[in-house]
Amino acid sequence: MLKKSHDQKLTILYTNDIHSHFEMMSSAAAIISRERTAAQGPVLVLDIGDHMDRAAVETEGSMGQANVDIMNLTGYDAITIGNNEGLTFPADVLEHLYAGLQCPVVCCNIRETTSGAPPRWMKPSIVVEKEGIRVGITGATAAFAGFYQLLGWEASDPDQAIAEQVRLLSDRCDLVIVLSHLGLTTDKRLAENIEGIDIILGGHTHHVLEDPLVIGGTVICGAGKFGNYVGRLVMERSSENDRFMSREGLLLSVDQALIEPIVEQAIMRHHELAEQRLQEQVAVIDRKLPIHYEEESPFANLLAQAVLHHTGAEFAIVNSGQLLGPLPKGEISAGMLHSLCPSPINPCVVTLRGEHIYQALEESLLLEFNNKKITGFGFRGYILGCLAVDGLQVHYDPSGLPYHKITSITLGGQPLERTREYRVGTLDMFTFKIGYETLALGTDTAYMLPEFIRDLLREELSRPGSLDETLVPRWIS
Repeated sequence: MLKKSHDQKLTILYTNDIHSHFEMMSSAAAIISRERTAAQGPVLVLDIGDHMDRAAVETEGSMGQANVDIMNLTGYDAITIGNNEGLTFPADVLEHLYAGLQCPVVCCNIRETTSGAPPRWMKPSIVVEKEGIRVGITGATAAFAGFYQLLGWEASDPDQAIAEQVRLLSDRCDLVIVLSHLGLTTDKRLAENIEGIDIILGGHTHHVLEDPLVIGGTVICGAGKFGNYVGRLVMERSSENDRFMSREGLLLSVDQALIEPIVEQAIMRHHELAEQRLQEQVAVIDRKLPIHYEEESPFANLLAQAVLHHTGAEFAIVNSGQLLGPLPKGEISAGMLHSLCPSPINPCVVTLRGEHIYQALEESLLLEFNNKKITGFGFRGYILGCLAVDGLQVHYDPSGLPYHKITSITLGGQPLERTREYRVGTLDMFTFKIGYETLALGTDTAYMLPEFIRDLLREELSRPGSLDETLVPRWIS
């Protein structure tokens, strides 16, 4: 620790997991501006990732530029990335975006596969000086290694990477802060096992810590999600103590009645521009494609077809809940596909046993599954919805007992064997044991990035005969 010459105080303001809730950003910026003015001593403003979410029109239409502009106008001192930045934008897009960001992007557990170094726009750690207080900052993001590898990055063990950066920072800084987009369980483990961390500002699991946790000498904070809170942590070092101690930690509820005019204007302009860009026509169709969540429907069949043709698997299984409404007759725009299929979810191929496929399809016939509300892992729908298939025929008796409704499943006219393994095109969400959990029991998973399932819908709409195929029944009662 560096020696101080007088009593010192540092106010840290932080946000996490805003997920492109632009309706909250102006108000959050107003609170940050107010707190910066009222603070006694220097202020540090930080974000802990998942600021961007391509489910929002402004983010999708600007490919993240709207978020970067708002962060610049708000006045962040440093940020880290979450999985929504790292996994849903191509590497060249991120490089372009962050070239215009007016603060450092700090993350220590991401490296380029080719060079072994961080991307040019990313730093493993930084030292920020605020009125003589030297603050060391490092960050880390959830290591979805299989996904990052497809994007040309290596996501390493965050614990080891953080420990190395903390060791480098400790002797030359008054405070060491970790921006952790890793989740609360990991944050607790870091505090217990790595000496020298003064503060962990956390995200990813959307935890709300109205009062910070203190483990050993480490203060752990988290400000929930969607911009509902701005966190404030006041650290103080007195003449009797060489170390900064937590004097106050709380969450400031974001009041939407407050606005920061310049931020509000920027949001409105980005919204207008995004809607204009998303007016691009991608198809014209001669019929409406309905969607149902408790039974087979043409729009869900179209999604299953899209996944099958893109993946080249033996058959495809998707959930109808990915689609938020029917596809109307007439001109189809990019914005319409985005609004109907907003989830940043990718296709994948897995090897699954027939018995696990039978189980998932039986569950699809039950209201407790197809009406189930789910959140997270990229899903931006409302309910899970039933399963739609392509390449299979499922014969079932609606009056049968639960888990005994299906009488047979055929693939190319041959029975689907319970003991045999099949290559199945499906959605990455299922591999995380979300919804129909037996679909997560597959092996040899091959994720396909960067295409989202709405991109596959766009491809399928241009394939001759695809609309007629949606009317061919796959579930036969």
